[in-house]
Amino acid sequence: MEEENTPMQPESTEELHNQAPEATTAQSTAEAETTAETTAEPTPAESEATAEQTPAEPEATEEPSVDYTHLDREGLLAALQELMGEEIQAIKGRATSLRTRFNELNREVQKAAFDAFLANGGNKDDYQPLNDNVAEAFYNLYDKYRERRQQFLADLEAQKQKNLQAKQALIEELRTLIDSEEEQVRSALDKFNAIQDRWKAIGDVPRENMNDLWQNYHFQIEQFFSKLKINRELRELDQKHNLEQKITLCEKAEELIMESSITKAFKELQDLRARWKEIGPVPAEQNEEIWQRFCNAANQIDERRKEYYEQRKEELDNNLLAKQALIEKAEALAAQQPQSTKEWNDLTAAYDELLKVWKTIGPVPREVNEEIWTKFKGIIDRHYSEKKEHFSTLRDEQESNYQKKIELCLKAEAIAQREDWKKATDELLQLQQEWKQIGATSRKVSEKVWQRFRGACDTFFAKKGEFFKERRTSESENLAKKEAILAELKAHQWSDSREENLEAIKDFQRRWAEVGFVPMAQKERLQQDFRGEINRIFEQFKISAREAEETAYRERLRNVAGDAKRFVSDERHELQEKMEKLRNDLNLWENNLGFLASSKQADLLKQEFEKKMQSARGQLALLQAKLRILNETEKQAAEAQKKEQE
Repeated sequence: MEEENTPMQPESTEELHNQAPEATTAQSTAEAETTAETTAEPTPAESEATAEQTPAEPEATEEPSVDYTHLDREGLLAALQELMGEEIQAIKGRATSLRTRFNELNREVQKAAFDAFLANGGNKDDYQPLNDNVAEAFYNLYDKYRERRQQFLADLEAQKQKNLQAKQALIEELRTLIDSEEEQVRSALDKFNAIQDRWKAIGDVPRENMNDLWQNYHFQIEQFFSKLKINRELRELDQKHNLEQKITLCEKAEELIMESSITKAFKELQDLRARWKEIGPVPAEQNEEIWQRFCNAANQIDERRKEYYEQRKEELDNNLLAKQALIEKAEALAAQQPQSTKEWNDLTAAYDELLKVWKTIGPVPREVNEEIWTKFKGIIDRHYSEKKEHFSTLRDEQESNYQKKIELCLKAEAIAQREDWKKATDELLQLQQEWKQIGATSRKVSEKVWQRFRGACDTFFAKKGEFFKERRTSESENLAKKEAILAELKAHQWSDSREENLEAIKDFQRRWAEVGFVPMAQKERLQQDFRGEINRIFEQFKISAREAEETAYRERLRNVAGDAKRFVSDERHELQEKMEKLRNDLNLWENNLGFLASSKQADLLKQEFEKKMQSARGQLALLQAKLRILNETEKQAAEAQKKEQE
């Protein structure tokens, strides 16, 4: 919160300029001389009364201009604590600025507490605003400042009352001196001068008593001069001394014209004016000249002060226009709707630049100062509040996206270890599509998590490429091998032994399965030729389909690659499930047959059920045979492993 000082109204020298030169401090004992001299200049009571009818405004202590808008509440408390170490009469403006700024910030803190109270379900009618420790400390300290200032003002007023009593006592002394009939002239004059010196040494009196006091005092002076009839020579000596003192005051007033601080110059001019009043009259022929010299200097200082405050008012108005222009720019920025992080940061930089410019502009008129600062600060505060909310949401989204990408990395790394190339490739390509659908992550982890995912993909495709490179090299060799096996199968001389022929067929099937991949264009043709020749041989030797299935199944088990235990476990589970399903179907069909009545239509339906049941029994027998073969194969493998270990 910025705080500007309200300019004081300049005091012109009109009140002194309109005064006639002061009265004499000595009079001639000759009545004629007294009459002639008092005709040249007014009596002391007339001149001093004129000067005192318009009291000088109270002296104002010049304070440094301090900007507290950059401080938070703790900083304002520390500033007030430091300020309390200075003279109490010299800190009023800064203490007021600190309190105004603190009130503004404290209202914001209390509003936030009130909003939090409502957000937590509180009733606004039940809310009791409380100051926190910082506010309590600040207001307690400010109360101490006010107590000290009140005490200072009270002490000042008490001192003025003492000064009033002292000056009233001096008037009584002067009246006693006048009433005395035994005093010699020189002795009376010495006592008179002593009374004047003591009068000058006493400070200010209450303003309401000032005029009557001065009139009473100078009436007694006139009475003193009238009674003593001081001779002309003594009076001239006194006037010469007064002239020297007033020349000194004129010189000091002229020096103040060059003083850079107009406040300091005006304050010291007020002191000179007060001292001028205390000095008695000067020779009549020099009275107007010395008076005009003092007035000229005083008028120049008054004019400078007037120009200063006019210029200051113009500066305040110009500063107000400049700050209003910044508010318009801030409002234009507030209308923007940033989308990206860069746009938010650019908008923040623009607000920061406006704030820097604001701080370079001087104060504005006090009556609008808080209004425009609150408006400007409110726009900036709203921006930072919206930015905080945006980035809070963005961080949550980025964290969620990061966790999703970490999950994809784990899946990709698992796929990279597999060798079921087609399925694994499809899954990895699907992961890449999912990756593209996920939004951005934090910049500090974005590249790292991408490199991890890309590394897993590159590893898989490198392995796949190497595998198929080797596979293409051997495909032509495998083609030749299978062509040779097929030719050998067709040329084989079969025996009359059924068992020997089955073993030979098994051997051909085993050798055929052991050969690896062949070119895709030849795969279907070779497989059809081989399977057709095997089927022809089965028909030639009357080998049943079941025997062929069992033979093929044994060959399949013999050629299992990879994790044999897992294959056996999965195969057993699959066979048992199929067998269970066939048994359930047979039970259901047998039960349904019991409900069919004897009729032509029912007989046809029974025949259909019988066919299904016969086929199911055959499938069940084949599955049981396969399970038996699976168990035998597993047992043989276990025995072989045991022998190897022995």
